[in-house]
Amino acid sequence: MIRFRSAFLALSLLAAGISTPAQQAAPGSAPAPAGAADAAVRQKIGDYLRHLYAWGPEVKLAVAPLKETGVPGILETTADLEMAGQKESAKLFVSRDGKYLFRGELTDMSQDPLAEIRAKLKLDNAPATGDPKAPVTLVEFADFQCPVCKQLHDVMRTVLPSYPQARLVFKDFPLSSLHPWARSAAIAARCAFQQDPKAFWTFYDRIYNDQEVISAENAWTKMTDYAGDAGLNTDTFKSCMASPEAAQAVDASFENGREVEVASTPTVFVNGRRLVGADAAQLEQYIRYELEHPAGKAEGKKP
Repeated sequence: MIRFRSAFLALSLLAAGISTPAQQAAPGSAPAPAGAADAAVRQKIGDYLRHLYAWGPEVKLAVAPLKETGVPGILETTADLEMAGQKESAKLFVSRDGKYLFRGELTDMSQDPLAEIRAKLKLDNAPATGDPKAPVTLVEFADFQCPVCKQLHDVMRTVLPSYPQARLVFKDFPLSSLHPWARSAAIAARCAFQQDPKAFWTFYDRIYNDQEVISAENAWTKMTDYAGDAGLNTDTFKSCMASPEAAQAVDASFENGREVEVASTPTVFVNGRRLVGADAAQLEQYIRYELEHPAGKAEGKKP
C-alpha cells in the first residue's frame, strides 16, 4: 500500500498546477519529433521516471506522443500510470532536444491565469448557497467520507459567515476506491437537492457531523432517515436513490473535477484559484484578495 501511494503521489506531484497555452507550433520553430525521434524521446522520459521513482514492472507507464505547446523549444506529453488496477496521468514538458524535463507551470502571462479554470467549472444545477451575484465564488469538490473534507466543512461554517460577499457551490467528487459509502452519500444529497435545494445543505451538515457513525452497511438507511428528518417525501427520495438520474449527476460532477485536474479532496476554487486541503488562513487570504482585487483589475488580468 505504501508503494502504491508513493507511485501515485509522485505522478500527482508532476501534474500539480500545470497549464498550457494553445496547442500550436511557435512561428519559425521546427515541428515536434515524429517517428523514431518521437519514440526515442518518449522512451527516454519513461526510463528517467522509472529510475527517479524506482518504479518496477508492476507499474505500467505509457508516455504519449509529443505535441507542440506554442513555446519555442518546449513540447508537451502525458505520462499515464497504472498500478493495481488504478490509473493516474500527468502532463509533462520536455525540451525539443529531449534533454530537459519540466515539472512545473507553463503559463501564458498575457492571459488571466485563472480564466481557463473558471470557464471549465460547470456550475449549472449544482447546489449553491449565497448571493448568485456575489463577487467571490467558492467551488468545493469534496467527498462526504473524506476526513479532511469534514475539516473543510467545519472551516466553511466558521469562515463564510464573515464573508457575505462569497457564494459556495458544491461539486461531488467521491473517491469510491478509498471511501466505500461516499458515492451513496453523494447520490442521497443529490436526491435531497432535487426535492428541495435547501435540503441539500441539511444533508451537507448532517453527513459530515455524523461521518464517524456512517458505514457502507448503514449508509442507505441513514440517508433515508436524514430525508425524513429534513421533511422530504421519503418514497420519492428512495425512488430517486434507486434511479440513474442522481447517479449520473454525481458522475458528471466527478468528470468536471477531472477536467480541472482535481486529484484529491477537498479541492476548492476561489474565483478559479485552487486550494487543496482545509487551511482556514489560506482560504481567507484568497477570499480577501478577490474582494480587494475585483475581476479585471487584479495584476496579471486583462481589463
